[in-house]
Amino acid sequence: MRALLIGLVLVAACGPATNYDYSKEPDPRKHDFVIGPSDVLRITVWKNPELSTDAHVRPDGTITMPLIGDVQAAYRTPKDLKAEITRKLSSYIRDEGSVVSIAVTEVNSYRFTISGNVERAGVFSAKYYVTIAEAVAMAGGLNKFSNGRLVIVRSDVQAGLRRIPIDFERISSSEHPEENLVILSGDTVFAQ
Repeated sequence: MRALLIGLVLVAACGPATNYDYSKEPDPRKHDFVIGPSDVLRITVWKNPELSTDAHVRPDGTITMPLIGDVQAAYRTPKDLKAEITRKLSSYIRDEGSVVSIAVTEVNSYRFTISGNVERAGVFSAKYYVTIAEAVAMAGGLNKFSNGRLVIVRSDVQAGLRRIPIDFERISSSEHPEENLVILSGDTVFAQ
C-alpha cells in the first residue's frame, strides 16, 4: 500500500500527463490551401486578357470578376474556385482553349491570437503555417508568470469550440513533438 502511495505521489510530482490524441488534429500543410478573406488572387483567363484580374477577397468572402460578377472565393481551394469560374465563364466564352488559372499572390487570411502569460499578446499573422513553438516565439516567449501549460481554443464545425492542452516544456525538451501542432487560422492560444 505504501509503495502504491509513493508511486502516486511521484506521478503527481511529474506533472499532469495529457491523454489527448494529437494525431487527430488537422495539419493544413498536408492539404490544399483554403482561400480566406483578405487574400489576394491573380485570376488569368488564357486568350482573354480583358477577363483576367487581380482580386482581393472581401470580408464577406467574395471577389468580383469581369463579365461574371461576384463569386464566393473564401473557404474554397483554388482548384474549386477555378472550376466554378470556368463553369460561369462557359456561358459567355465558347472557345475551348480558354483556360482559367488561379494564383494566390498574397496570403493575408492566416491569423491567430496568442494571449495570457506571454511577453507580447496579440493577433498575429504569417505568410506560412506556424507551429505552437513558433507562435510562442512570435509572441516573445512565455513570461515569468507562465507555468508552461498552453491551451489551443479551436473552432470545429461539428463539435463547436474545443480545448487542446499543450505542455510547452514537453515540446521544448523534444520529448513529445506531436504536441507541437500547426496553428490553424482562427485559433486562440492561451498561455497559462
